[in-house]
Amino acid sequence: MKRRSLAAIIATILLAPLFAPPASALFYKRESTVWGHIFAGATNVQTYNATTNSGASLEAKSKFEVTYNNFPAWAQSEIQAAVDVWAANFKSSVPIKVEATWGRSTVYGLLGSARPGNYFSNFVSAPDATLWYPSALANALAGRDLDKNNPEMVIQVNSAAPWNTRGDGKPSGSEFDLQSVFIHEMGHGLGFLSTDSYDPFFGYGSIEQPTPYDAYLQLDDGRRLSDLPSPSLELGKALTSNLSWSGPKGIAANGGVKPKIYAPNRYESGSSVSHLDEATFQGAGANSLMTPNLDAGEVFREPGALLLGMLEDMRNKPPAGIAVGIPNPVRNLQVLVGDSTAIITFNPPTNVRTAQVASYAIRNIKTGVIDYANSSPYTVKGLKNGTSYSFAVTAINNNGTSEPTTSEVVTPVASWKSSVIDSASDAKFVASAMLNNKPFVAYISSKTGTLRTAVFVNGAWKKTVIDGMGGSAGRTANKLGGHLTLCSTGSGTRQVIHLFYGDIVNNDLRHATVTDTSNAFEVVDGNASAIQPYDQVSRVRTGSDVSYSSACVASTTTLQVFYRDESQGVLLGAVKRANKWSYELIDGDRKTEGRTTGDVAFHLKAYLAGATTYLLYDSVLVFNQKREVTSGEIRLASRDGASANTWIYETLDSPSNSASVLGFDVSINKVGTKILGSWLAATGATLPNPSQVRIRALDGETTIHTTAKFGTPSAPLNLNGSTLILGCQKRLCALDTISKKISLISGWQSDDPIQNGWITLNGVRNLVAGINGQLVSLKP
Repeated sequence: MKRRSLAAIIATILLAPLFAPPASALFYKRESTVWGHIFAGATNVQTYNATTNSGASLEAKSKFEVTYNNFPAWAQSEIQAAVDVWAANFKSSVPIKVEATWGRSTVYGLLGSARPGNYFSNFVSAPDATLWYPSALANALAGRDLDKNNPEMVIQVNSAAPWNTRGDGKPSGSEFDLQSVFIHEMGHGLGFLSTDSYDPFFGYGSIEQPTPYDAYLQLDDGRRLSDLPSPSLELGKALTSNLSWSGPKGIAANGGVKPKIYAPNRYESGSSVSHLDEATFQGAGANSLMTPNLDAGEVFREPGALLLGMLEDMRNKPPAGIAVGIPNPVRNLQVLVGDSTAIITFNPPTNVRTAQVASYAIRNIKTGVIDYANSSPYTVKGLKNGTSYSFAVTAINNNGTSEPTTSEVVTPVASWKSSVIDSASDAKFVASAMLNNKPFVAYISSKTGTLRTAVFVNGAWKKTVIDGMGGSAGRTANKLGGHLTLCSTGSGTRQVIHLFYGDIVNNDLRHATVTDTSNAFEVVDGNASAIQPYDQVSRVRTGSDVSYSSACVASTTTLQVFYRDESQGVLLGAVKRANKWSYELIDGDRKTEGRTTGDVAFHLKAYLAGATTYLLYDSVLVFNQKREVTSGEIRLASRDGASANTWIYETLDSPSNSASVLGFDVSINKVGTKILGSWLAATGATLPNPSQVRIRALDGETTIHTTAKFGTPSAPLNLNGSTLILGCQKRLCALDTISKKISLISGWQSDDPIQNGWITLNGVRNLVAGINGQLVSLKP
């Protein structure tokens, strides 16, 4: 079976809002790669009596959900007990998913290892937007799950260690207590962990993504570990020097003394800096939980006041460190077009850490008004549309200010006018058509997971929830999402709208038929008892996750839907004739007959021209050690009719010197007499962010467009006539493919693609989209 552990990660990267998001709307995400370990200590030294957690902790209860991989029954009981301890001591309204694996380790003396699922910065409610917060802590602070596709912590336990398997909580002097190890490792997963690395040959230290844990660690002279240059010999020396915790709650829990951190002269990967000092805290009862070693016979049944105090410190903004010199100028200053606004983006000074930049002054050169920002980007409001402005930005610390960096001129413009269709739905997924000459919109609310329709009848919108709330005729009560695609058959009073969308609980692909008078529902695929391997030629229903992406076309005799098999990374299809579905594998299985072994169809669109079906989709070819996509291409499959195994394959755009990754989203439509495809592209310099919009007639040349002063282009792409709708700095813009002019549709910024569709309302073309938590129609 194809590799699948990376599929969700790749999808996240392709969709992630990675370009300079504003603190009020978007956030950054980076993968966690550093592990915290616990090693076997001495035997027959001392056995600590287990202390019982009274529940009178600093934190309210939370919910942990553990996925057990290969654990024997006795070990699951021990781990569940450890989870219950933390559920009584860590406060979060968001469930915390733990992926735990039981397996043999090749590292001598290793008992267990853990890391957070990911790290996040710049999210709403982040105490310090410059720091990277581990998944569980970030979710707790944000009050929502910032990454629903990945666990909040990953823990590995060495199955070969001499464990006490009796479950009596009384290991002998040669046995180790699994519950104690898991309580320790969950501490790492919750944030008691540095993201540093050390080069033992040259002595360089690095912390590329400083966490709140790093920000509370201080050298004897008061400098914060997170503020030292990275990489540098200075930081390398700090990682092997005296380090202590500077947080007030941790200090108070340690009797008013700064807790000493384990930082031996010889750096120990996975132990140094991410533990309390072994010599200082050996024999300190519950407060010795986070030392790097666990002695045989040693037992813990609570985190201890010191660890809880330190975790509580990390929920607050760390105090500023010692500023060295004045800041250097900010870099890569850009100013982007807004509606009565301008979006200022820049990179921090090269010495942002050592200079301890406190804020940035943004001066409107035309008016002299100064705004102060804590980070980039920043939106300057109150400007006049049609008037040109430029800005000067300086970085500020306690010692002074940097030299100013001056922007180019920008002229704000008015966005399109909007009218609310449904204020009760955020319409994360949208598709539109005409139903018997009436404007028709289908949309899915991410708040409720319901599929709704709105039909414009007699001058008003008639709104109906049709699926996702249970009921008869094949409806489901599960939450819906993943994607929404639409096609139609028939005409006049016999017209039928076909909607395809995902059941995100069962990971099925669902189909709804909608007419003026009735609705019907069915599961197309994904509800089989097992996953059908991709290399089987004769295709049947599968048990794969098929809720990720889809596209459909319909003729008078057949209905075709195409969709990604998320479990195996291949492109599947289903054709309905005479009320019966037949199944096929289209691409991603092998390099024969024009097919590819790429990870395909994260994004796909279909178009039917006469009897010919065109299917446009992306294919991921290579990713790096950080699991970021570094190579991807655009593919086209076409066939006459709907017979399986008659596809003709073509690669429309491949990695080259001008672009490394082609994809991020695609669109296909007929414009005039030509069928055009469009997609996004990223150069090596802009990865993992796209920087180009590419458009090509299927029988012609590719043209390259940029969004210039409107910000980085992004999904979604929606090509209709000569107009291409696309994301621009996570807003919504329209690109005229003939004049190459860009207009701002909406200035609202979203951390998800703003799906949209066209309707004709009262004789005027309108765009419908989910804007600022509502379904709206927009027109110039």
